[in-house]
Amino acid sequence: MTTIRLTNSKTRRKEPFEPIDPKAVRMYVCGPTVYDRAHLGNARPVVVFDVLFRLLRHVYGEAHVTYVRNFTDVDDKINARAAATGRPIRDITDETIRWYHDDMDALGALRPTHEPRATEWIGAMIAMTQDLIARGHAYEREGHVLFRVRSYKDYGQLSGRSLDDMIAGARVEVAPFKEDPLDFVLWKPSDAATPGWDSPWGRGRPGWHIECSAMAFELLGESFDIHGGGLDLQFPHHENEIAQSRCAHPEGGFARYWLHNEMLQVEGKKMSKSLGNFFTVHELRTQRAVAGEIIRFVLLGTHYRKPMDWTAEKADTARSTLWRWREIASKVDGVSEPSKEIVQCLADDLNTPAAIGELHRLASADPVVFKASAQLMGFLTDDLRGWTLPAAVGSGGGILELSGFGSGTTSQSSFDVMLDRLTVALTRAREAAMTSKDFSAVDRLKAALIESGVEVRMSKAGITLHPGPRVDTRRLVALDAEAAP
Repeated sequence: MTTIRLTNSKTRRKEPFEPIDPKAVRMYVCGPTVYDRAHLGNARPVVVFDVLFRLLRHVYGEAHVTYVRNFTDVDDKINARAAATGRPIRDITDETIRWYHDDMDALGALRPTHEPRATEWIGAMIAMTQDLIARGHAYEREGHVLFRVRSYKDYGQLSGRSLDDMIAGARVEVAPFKEDPLDFVLWKPSDAATPGWDSPWGRGRPGWHIECSAMAFELLGESFDIHGGGLDLQFPHHENEIAQSRCAHPEGGFARYWLHNEMLQVEGKKMSKSLGNFFTVHELRTQRAVAGEIIRFVLLGTHYRKPMDWTAEKADTARSTLWRWREIASKVDGVSEPSKEIVQCLADDLNTPAAIGELHRLASADPVVFKASAQLMGFLTDDLRGWTLPAAVGSGGGILELSGFGSGTTSQSSFDVMLDRLTVALTRAREAAMTSKDFSAVDRLKAALIESGVEVRMSKAGITLHPGPRVDTRRLVALDAEAAP
């Protein structure tokens, strides 16, 4: 069996992955707070852990891997959005989850095995909070329940922080009902205008950190294999998850392996609305015509533990590469297992850049294995098969960017037929020139095709035309009409 090696954030070492039970591999990844559309940074952990999910299913079998990613649908940001818009909270969260699914599906991400909503597990959160109080790890004050951080001696091991450093350097909420500035909220009171549930401490709602601990325990047990998320969650969220989970279930180990993806920049700068470089996945897909598969390719072009820089140049390169790959894959009839080299790249701490490099080699060496290997990484999959040519853009209306999925004025099939006719026209022109020794007509048609954004490849075996990332369809249509017999 393939040996997977993962960098464990808790030990700061790359370690062989040894599941607790190879017949029941379990992974939990922190999901979104559902009050607005997912931005590009939110997409990175989704794609990263989707690759890990695919790898685990490949190695251990689809039936033996459980993947949980939650939805936080009770949060002050959601409450504020409801107050500002006058809309019911459930309408906002339902709509946002639909948006999220639409965007993540477009990136080729498989749906997790379970996607629990926090509001559906309030009872489990109350029960865990009661248990923590009974064990002396939490206390009630003024309708709040707080976790005693100093009651867990290993607090800070995941992030590598000492308690004194946290007090000196971290911004912590200081409230009169806290025993210690580091203590964090497990339960807080709700007023009449705020969502709330009955509890032993009055009507209220859970704190953020208890959600994941309770849902992970209910769905994966007191000990499971992998916990993942963005590096920004390592402290305090994941640190707090460990503390409250280990204290509530001291017989368990909670997560054995912790994986964190690094942050994302745009054109070398931190993504922010003030800089004008803040993009949601929806905006990239619909307003900038960047296909979800292109976004996936760019995200996986950088190792997950390194900061990732989104650039227009990377998106253009991905677009050209994927267009060529889809052309190759469309001609593959057989099926195959993914290449061992690709599997080994992914098994080496999800080395997706190396795997993409291997895909480039396989594309020309073995198209059948290439397609299977690309699909293991979530590329060229059947659910993303609908590459289409979106409506013409640009001042002249004739430039077509081969970048998106969805509706468009030029279908893939009609475009292919037009290229076939132009290929035949150029072939006939070359055959005539071989007899007449006058290649001027061949040169003119070839130059016009190149100027239209089409690469022309001529050899003794024949002529092939390959559209680039930007094609002047208006000019191609005119050439097609001129070349018609």
